[in-house]
Amino acid sequence: MGEITLRPYELSDIDEFMEWANDEEVSRLSRLEHFNSREDALCYLKEVAIPHPYYRAICFDGRPIGFIAFQPGSGVERCKGLLSYALGAKYWGQGITTKAVKMLASAVFKEFPEIERVEAFVDVKNKASQRVLEKAGFQMEGVLRKWIIMKGKTTDVSMFGLLSTDLVVGTN
Repeated sequence: MGEITLRPYELSDIDEFMEWANDEEVSRLSRLEHFNSREDALCYLKEVAIPHPYYRAICFDGRPIGFIAFQPGSGVERCKGLLSYALGAKYWGQGITTKAVKMLASAVFKEFPEIERVEAFVDVKNKASQRVLEKAGFQMEGVLRKWIIMKGKTTDVSMFGLLSTDLVVGTN
């Protein structure tokens, strides 16, 4: 397998970004909207991905093939943050997303010492994404019924959590 790295997105990544982000399988399973034009995708990179505090390209041998993001909480929720990700369908089943999740979680707990918990929410029907989180050390904590509207339908999600202390336990 090639080298998996995480790095901030750049405008020059637009072609690779559009390739995976407009993949029908990726669109079906993620909250990302389909980009109707190169301009729409460039606008997304400029206004959302690049200024985001922790939105990274998942790269395979230096080429962006997906994204992973962490949104730290604030106020009384500053002890936690939310993880999200998507990967181009042709790279599924190779352990790439699991490795990216582990890399991001490790970096988050080092770079944000106040963060004690990383959360992720997955459509209950998306068993592959649930396995990614489990393999990365997350624990399934429950199902939130009718929690979000995805592609126009109210959807149940499985809630997963990883504590900073779980990583220490997981490395023994």
